[in-house]
Amino acid sequence: MRIHPALRQWHEQMKAWRRDLHTHPELGFEEHRTSQFVASKLESWGLEVERGIAGTGVVGTLRGSDPTRKPIALRADMDALPMREENQFAHASGSPGRMHGCGHDGHTVMLLGAAKYLATVAPPAGSVHFIFQPAEEGLGGAQRMLDDRLFSRFECSSVYGLHNWPGLPLGTVGIRQGPMMASMDRVTIDIVGKGGHGGLPHLTVDPVVVTAHAITALQTLVSRSIDPLQAAALSITCVTAGTSHNVIPESARLTGTIRSLIPEVRDQLEAGIHRIVNGVAQAFGATAKIEYERQLPALSNTPRETQLARRAAANVVGEGNVDEAIDPVLGSEDFACMLQQKPGAYAFLGQADAGHRPMIHSPRYDFNDELLPIGSSYWIAVVEQEMARSD
Repeated sequence: MRIHPALRQWHEQMKAWRRDLHTHPELGFEEHRTSQFVASKLESWGLEVERGIAGTGVVGTLRGSDPTRKPIALRADMDALPMREENQFAHASGSPGRMHGCGHDGHTVMLLGAAKYLATVAPPAGSVHFIFQPAEEGLGGAQRMLDDRLFSRFECSSVYGLHNWPGLPLGTVGIRQGPMMASMDRVTIDIVGKGGHGGLPHLTVDPVVVTAHAITALQTLVSRSIDPLQAAALSITCVTAGTSHNVIPESARLTGTIRSLIPEVRDQLEAGIHRIVNGVAQAFGATAKIEYERQLPALSNTPRETQLARRAAANVVGEGNVDEAIDPVLGSEDFACMLQQKPGAYAFLGQADAGHRPMIHSPRYDFNDELLPIGSSYWIAVVEQEMARSD
């Protein structure tokens, strides 16, 4: 494995940074301490730093020696999750109900390590923008940065992202051209019937029964309406109805999430939900109101940048440890919004070893500190590959 000697020397320091951030998790758009930590480090290494982008976002710019080269951008997310941590180690969350359960503390430090190396050891010929994004966890931080003119203020030819992945062994990398993570949509369904006494159901239109049939029918949408070779998921995750054991309520509410990889399937799913729910409600004499929100697009890696990122990964972990045809994941990532404006690539960096098995968003998850120098080396290799491009 090719780890730069300086990063090996800085490993303990980077580990201390990461554990400090883990102990002090901050939710989306509340990353004030984290962004101050990031900005002060970048400034100490001589980068140009702009704070307050989309509220708490930070961009550090390292100016290259060749102004004719187009800058590139590297992005890390900074926010924690609103969840309780169950780990008992010394660096566990000190903020009840908040946890770095997705590894954004590690993402932040890996990008800081790369920034320090490129600024103090091996300055690149071209300029690099280091993007530290707030609010990735469902709050739209990437889009907020774009709305704050991210790519007009920090012009770049391409943008790269990554995520630690407990589903891959430490020292491996997964990437693929095209769709890699799913679009994310949200649906809210209100079923309105006619309430009444639980012992006189014939005088009511029971929205709970309608809801049960609608949920069952919706499960056929993916299994019977979508091509089996196209990945999709539809999950009704919350049902709310009623206040008493003997009262049939007037209405019921369902909420759920819908995931897909290609636009045509996304369109089919949205249309199918309307068709099925309205049909079921009408069959029982109820009515339905459907609110369908498209939250994030699918994350799709562009061809040239995918190959560049693959080469960068191979330079660090070796050709045999790079899976360039990894299966897509139906989780979602708002880095997809950045890839809609710029070519780029997103990679999974394996972090699983004997002590790091829990998946992201588990209350027992913890970022693997052995990944820190690997991730920083990957970022450096991406920059090296970009600087070597002849197009």
